[in-house]
Amino acid sequence: MPEPLIAIVGPTAAGKSDLSLTLARALDGEVINADSMQLYRGMDIGTAKLRPSERGGVPHHLLDIWDVTKAANVAEYQQLARAAIGEIRSRGRIPIIVGGSGLYVRAVIDNLDFPATDPQVRDRLEGELAQVGAPALHTRLAGLDPAAGAAILPGNGRRIVRALEVAELSGGPFSATLPGYESVCETTAIGLDVPRPELDQRIEERVRRIWRAGFVAEVRGLTAAGLREGRTASRALGYAQVLRFLAGEWTEDQAAAETVRATRRFARRQESWFRRDPRITWLPAGSAGLAGCALATIGSCASPRATAPGTTS
Repeated sequence: MPEPLIAIVGPTAAGKSDLSLTLARALDGEVINADSMQLYRGMDIGTAKLRPSERGGVPHHLLDIWDVTKAANVAEYQQLARAAIGEIRSRGRIPIIVGGSGLYVRAVIDNLDFPATDPQVRDRLEGELAQVGAPALHTRLAGLDPAAGAAILPGNGRRIVRALEVAELSGGPFSATLPGYESVCETTAIGLDVPRPELDQRIEERVRRIWRAGFVAEVRGLTAAGLREGRTASRALGYAQVLRFLAGEWTEDQAAAETVRATRRFARRQESWFRRDPRITWLPAGSAGLAGCALATIGSCASPRATAPGTTS
């Protein structure tokens, strides 16, 4: 992929979708989704997926491509996203990667090679996860691969299982699969910076908004499509909490409150992930001149090694 690429990243509720539409219209671009949960069909309200009528005529790629029963597969996503980039460029247009799933963004723009998976090993580890819980498996992972143990939170069962699977199949550490930041093409990466108190408020407002939009009904409908059996989709923010409400474990108010708390924790992890990337130019989300600053950054490819706000070079 020798030609330039644009990436818009940052935490959930930062305004990435709005900026992507503005830039796509200004640059004759097309959007490629890099939100892992927006890949799933029917997961619309809870993921804040733009409806076709909200996309302003801008073509969007890699939305609604997987059933909720399918386990996430970043290697498959990498192939699909790079194929989409080729198609967009063949039309003389600019591809814009947009999303907050850090590994998915890196899968597209960086020289990452993902180890194979083994369904039997994965099933066994998933069974252990169900029996002993994520913290116990995390302790095992930390002993095998201290770097991965430090990078993956003790409660993130899905990533812990994947790390243990890679270690078992490859005989090497999972952390070795994430090399340094080695772009496969020239990329202008823009991160949206939101002060934490404002971001917390945005997240709370988003959760209220999706609840009013019929989120519980969406989750209830997806259970008939196998949402509970989906290893990845059933653990998505909001969906996991509503499933517990529908199972009678929580009240609806508890599910909404837990969704707010879980989303805030997730946003902090997103920020931590993206701020480690020295190639991202950070711009203040919601500022009056955001679009102009973003276009100037893209036009000049300014500050490819810019440090994140609050850090020193």
